[in-house]
Amino acid sequence: MLRSATAEELAPLARLPESIAIIMDGNGRWAYERKLPVGAGHRAGSEALKKIVRYANDRGVRYLTVYSFSTENWARPEDEVSGLMDMFVELIDRELDELHAEQVVMSFIGRREELSDELAAQIDRAESVTRENDGMRFVVAMNYGGRREIVDAARRMAREIGPDATEEQFAELLYDPKLRDPEFVIRTSGEQRLSNFLLWQSAYAELYFSDRLWPDFTVEDFEVAIQSYATRQRRFGGR
Repeated sequence: MLRSATAEELAPLARLPESIAIIMDGNGRWAYERKLPVGAGHRAGSEALKKIVRYANDRGVRYLTVYSFSTENWARPEDEVSGLMDMFVELIDRELDELHAEQVVMSFIGRREELSDELAAQIDRAESVTRENDGMRFVVAMNYGGRREIVDAARRMAREIGPDATEEQFAELLYDPKLRDPEFVIRTSGEQRLSNFLLWQSAYAELYFSDRLWPDFTVEDFEVAIQSYATRQRRFGGR
């Protein structure tokens, strides 16, 4: 079992982002650089994620949302997609008990109807088992697309509310209306774009780009990122 950090080991932070989102990019390049199959990169990335989730929970982060599989990722080679789906099932099964013991709440956003019955069942089980926990909320974006989410919400708005809906009412129609908008979005691998991730929710998020490929992204890198957030002044369009 991964040992949790103690309060004494965590340096003080003047301002901690309570809601962080991560675009975990670079698994494929990490594997190619090592002449390994792409699946090895995804598995290395899952190990990096495990460490970040535990550290964020220890740090006092309240919401951690990660981009695990986008609606566009179905266009990847069939064997890669199928391997990812099998890995997701295995990871939930393997990590759920430990996350539950650490009081982490698991939830998933995205279109579940397009996932396999086995994966959908594991997602339902993870949410059910951890629902009453009081630790960090760990949100996994699975078969998720920001534009798709907005379109789905707009269709519901047209049916249920009409053209006079407010922004607040519209936000209640998103996949997870209880998800706090991210204050801080981290992307790895050197790319500098949102890639259709949390487009509505990230309107005023602070952005941070790391050159590290995701499997190489460590808790030390994560700490450097959140320390940089503490130096920023959020204005929300004001002065």
